[in-house]
Amino acid sequence: MTAHAERLFVALDTNDAEAAARLAQRLKDVVGGVKLGKEFFTAHGPAGVARVAQCGLPLFLDLKFHDIPNTVAGAIKAALALKPFIVNVHASGGPAMMRAAADAAKGGTPRPLVIAVTVLTSLDDNDLRAVGQTPPVVDQAARLARLAKESGLDGVVCSAKEAMAIRGACGNNFKLAVPGIRPAWAAAGDQKRFVTPREAVALGADYIVVGRPITEAPDPVEAARRIVHEIANPVLTEP
Repeated sequence: MTAHAERLFVALDTNDAEAAARLAQRLKDVVGGVKLGKEFFTAHGPAGVARVAQCGLPLFLDLKFHDIPNTVAGAIKAALALKPFIVNVHASGGPAMMRAAADAAKGGTPRPLVIAVTVLTSLDDNDLRAVGQTPPVVDQAARLARLAKESGLDGVVCSAKEAMAIRGACGNNFKLAVPGIRPAWAAAGDQKRFVTPREAVALGADYIVVGRPITEAPDPVEAARRIVHEIANPVLTEP
């Protein structure tokens, strides 16, 4: 597998464990990892995650923990049994919660990356105002990213449109995982702040997360290969 392919995580957002496991097996030589989130985990729990992980791909366990520090630390410790490559929390949970998550992850062998969600890619400036946060999105994302770094986390989940600002605020060693990726040949779906794979990499993404453009494609393997090709040839098409 190429270094470019290792940057691509496919989001298996489904409650069908066997379908997810079959697709992961088909994609294991094409993508760098799989992401399993709340829909899948609620339906199948740790056993379902372990079933998909049998394909051998690195696992991004996307459960976005957000609770009091002790509860989040306990959840991270429980997740370590699944040997995830990445786990995440919500940065809006605050510094004490994020420090507790980082400390809990030290018990993993190997230790997973702990990253924080900044602003969900389904939200825009109007949505931030509706929940009492201060837009623009880019400033809020950068504030939360700085807080995550100061709290000992390895990186953040952010839109590629905030990636350059976060990179400037947090440095080159801070990992950026970017969802909301839509190739030019795929539908936008419910994402309001999305970019193409080429743009995401050009803007500084370390990992990109792609779901429906791969999982709902007539040929998921070919769709993944097309995206890897785009990752290998980054182009910034917006100013």
